[in-house]
Amino acid sequence: MAEFVLKDMVRKRGVADYFEIASAATTTEELGNGVHRGTCALLGRLGISCAGKTARQMCRADYDAYDYLIRMDSENIRDMRRICGGDSASKIFRMLDFTSRGGDVADPWYTGDFETTYRDIKEGCAGFLEKTLPGTY
Repeated sequence: MAEFVLKDMVRKRGVADYFEIASAATTTEELGNGVHRGTCALLGRLGISCAGKTARQMCRADYDAYDYLIRMDSENIRDMRRICGGDSASKIFRMLDFTSRGGDVADPWYTGDFETTYRDIKEGCAGFLEKTLPGTY
């Protein structure tokens, strides 16, 4: 969800060319699967497409390729640090680290509450853009 929300935000702000946005799993359970139907339905109502996306595994090379590695919760952070061999360049963040409240984004896979997850992600993405593009909007 976060990949597509952030892509939509940067496109609407006219700054998409400044970003390379992708998502990857830290576990192998969903590899090759498409986006969850609940996420697709919510994003579809908002006019945001997630068509063609399939899950891929995060790898160590991602750490070098990206400036920011953003996860939804503390468990993902632990997995990411394991995959990357740590976080020597301080690139790993939780999504809600970019908000005033912090914490973990609730996983709708377990809660079934895609709306709350969307609101958290939208707020986190907006905070991320404020940090990375100050004064642009």
